[in-house]
Amino acid sequence: MPVQLNSQNLPYPDPIHPIIVHFIIAMVLFAFFCDVVGYFTHKHRLFEVSFWNMFVASAAIFFAVIFGQFEAGLAQVYSSVRPTLNFHTLMGWSLAAILVGITAWRLVIRNRNPLKVPPAYLGVATFLVCLVFLQTYLGSKLVWVYGLHVEPVVQAMKQGVSP
Repeated sequence: MPVQLNSQNLPYPDPIHPIIVHFIIAMVLFAFFCDVVGYFTHKHRLFEVSFWNMFVASAAIFFAVIFGQFEAGLAQVYSSVRPTLNFHTLMGWSLAAILVGITAWRLVIRNRNPLKVPPAYLGVATFLVCLVFLQTYLGSKLVWVYGLHVEPVVQAMKQGVSP
């Protein structure tokens, strides 16, 4: 029995991938903010907040990638969207690995000295934030430029109109 897809070409009411992704973006950015403020103000409690935000984001990113893969598979992908979608997919898996690696490093830092973070970590965390911004740009482009899972675009493509 085939699964019924809604007007957004999904088997459920709204895309789940962006909901999880926005949660992760907020946690990574807030973790970075806490680390920077903690570094300059010497408020070590902020380092604990940062660590737990990174830890939860590291777990949640795999759900985001899995739902992203599933929803990309249901999207009506046309030729001009494929390069952006492929790069976004590659970046998603890479970002998951990078985030987990940085979080593991953060755990080592936390276990050695919970009262400070080294400048090298802040540099790598800055790189992570840049990657998050790039991935956010790519995801936004897929929705706002190419219209993946956007009802009018889905409906137009079902009627044979191709972008």
